[in-house]
Amino acid sequence: MPFRRALAEAQKLGAAGIELDAAGDFAPQKLSQTGRRELRHLLRSHDLELTALACPLRHGLDLAENQEPRVDLVKQVMSLSFDLGPRLTIVHAGPVPDKEEEAPLLQEALLALAQHGDRVGVILALETGLESGATLNGYLARFDTGSLGVSFNPGNLLAQQHNPYESARALRERIVYAHATDARYASASRGVREVPLGQGDIDWLQLLGVLEEIEYRRWLVIDKEPGQDSHREVSTGVAFLRRLMGVAS
Repeated sequence: MPFRRALAEAQKLGAAGIELDAAGDFAPQKLSQTGRRELRHLLRSHDLELTALACPLRHGLDLAENQEPRVDLVKQVMSLSFDLGPRLTIVHAGPVPDKEEEAPLLQEALLALAQHGDRVGVILALETGLESGATLNGYLARFDTGSLGVSFNPGNLLAQQHNPYESARALRERIVYAHATDARYASASRGVREVPLGQGDIDWLQLLGVLEEIEYRRWLVIDKEPGQDSHREVSTGVAFLRRLMGVAS
């Protein structure tokens, strides 16, 4: 939808905030200072908060080709995230290694981004899914920084056949953001696939209990790719979460 209409629809659905991709008109190099002020004003006028900026990358930070421009782009998005308010940037960094000597390019990139985050006051949250929570937690323990966190995505984890409940427990204080996604086992040939929120194999009462257990007190963001039924699925997902959490619509 056009952005202004999308904000009105999000407000109508009962959402409290939105996440934006830092791309297109919202790319750091395209969003002028006037545009940034206007964006903040539009969000306030619809009673919405900006929850985070996602930084779409064609390739992970572990690949050598054009790695420096990718790292620079993430730094720009992190700075924009500070300017716009959420001070949180989400990225799919690529698979993390089990052993310390593996994937040196990824480690160098994340170290540079963590140092940038420490300077500008922004957290870079790595999206979960490719590895278990325990593996990701062990990898992040190598970095002496407060600027690397985790964006918890249970649907991604289940789709990759990782346990979302145990992953949440393993990551605990590293989780700074959470997507509300779902997945379902389709068949032996098709494996696990993502489905609309509440229609999959994730027990959301159990998962919300785990998030309460680890004292997660931040956003739950419905993540749906554009499509024919995306508006209906987002609407249903908002109502599903609010009902489960005992919040009046």
